[in-house]
Amino acid sequence: MSEATRTVDGIEIPGEGTWEIDPAHSRVAFVARHLMVTKVRGSFGVFGGTITVGEQPEESSVEVVVDVASLDSRSPDRDKHLLSADFLDVERFPKITFGTTKVERTGHHALRMTGDLTIRDVTRPVVLDAEFVGLTDDPWGGKRVAFEAATEIDREDWDMTWNVALESGGVLVSKKVQVEVEVQAKFVAAVAEAVA
Repeated sequence: MSEATRTVDGIEIPGEGTWEIDPAHSRVAFVARHLMVTKVRGSFGVFGGTITVGEQPEESSVEVVVDVASLDSRSPDRDKHLLSADFLDVERFPKITFGTTKVERTGHHALRMTGDLTIRDVTRPVVLDAEFVGLTDDPWGGKRVAFEAATEIDREDWDMTWNVALESGGVLVSKKVQVEVEVQAKFVAAVAEAVA
C-alpha cells in the first residue's frame, strides 16, 4: 500500500491516494467591494470534497461541493439578498461545485490549479494560485495536509448581473469577487500497488 507521505525534490508531500477535506478546519470565503470602497467578506459553512493525489503532483485532482444555503456574510439582510435570484438563487441552484482539469507545479510549494467552477448551473473555467502549506500528524495517528488557494472571478460570468449605479460613479457591488480557500484534509485511502 502507498504511504501517507513521501519526499519529492526534498519536500515531504502527500502520498498517493484520497485525502478528505475536513470542513471544521477549512474555509471557503469570498470578498467583494461595496460602494466601490469597502470590502465585504463572506463564507460558506457547509462544504466537502476530496483531494486525489497522483503519482506525480501534476496528476492530482480536487473535487469540492458547497452548500449555497450555508452562506454567511454577517448580515441576515445581505445574506437573504445574496441567496435570492439576484445573485446565487439558492432555491433553484443549491450547490456550487469545483473540479480540477489541470494541476501544475509553479514553484517549490506553489501550484496552479485550473478547473471548472459551476454556479447557478453555469460552468466556467477558473485558475487558482495555490500553496502547499505542509503535512503534519494528528493526535489520532493520522496524517493531515494543508493547502491555501485564491482566485478572482467576475460574477457576471455566472449570470449574477444585479447592481445599482451610484450618482458619484461606479456601482453598489463590485463585479470582481476574490475567492479564498484554506483546506485541511485527512488521509483516508491509499492507492493499492499492483501485484505482479
